[in-house]
Amino acid sequence: MTIMENKVYVCRHGETEWSLSGQHTSFSDIPLTENGENQAKALRKVLEKYKPKYVLSSPLIRAKHTAELAGMKDFEMTKDLVEWQYGDCEGKTTKEIQKSHPNWEIFDDGPMGGESVQEVGARADRLIQHIRSLDGDVAIFSHGHFSRVFSMRWIELPVSEGKKFPLSTASLCILGFRRNSPVIDLWNDTHHWSE
Repeated sequence: MTIMENKVYVCRHGETEWSLSGQHTSFSDIPLTENGENQAKALRKVLEKYKPKYVLSSPLIRAKHTAELAGMKDFEMTKDLVEWQYGDCEGKTTKEIQKSHPNWEIFDDGPMGGESVQEVGARADRLIQHIRSLDGDVAIFSHGHFSRVFSMRWIELPVSEGKKFPLSTASLCILGFRRNSPVIDLWNDTHHWSE
């Protein structure tokens, strides 16, 4: 029996104008704010401690720039790490969406005209399979909703459970294994901002 030991350091990108306003941001390539850049730089000292062997990033500028500011020099960009594709919800807040779709919840309903709950879950599963084939720890730089989807699928829960796990900008989560069972070792850690 193969013993699973690798860890995944899940890093959400730093603050943007739209993350501040609560607007859904998938394909819109919004840059980091000055505060978001400072948040990303604060991730550097944490990741230097862990020294991941592999680094993967969403190609969108907010994730890629976060990886760069966090001190990652060599990383692979993959479209599998882009944000949940919001379709007609792009640029809108949840309150705006709920005016025409009362009780709408992305983790249950998916975005109108965008990537379905099943599709985003399948994308996360494909990425997990790839990461588990690597020999060593991995840091990923991604986005709020997709990072939550990825983490739920890592611990073999349905995508819908992601609504119970809020995630701050430039936060760090650590996923790993206990006795070959996938676990969350750390969630939504932002203490590095104030150190």
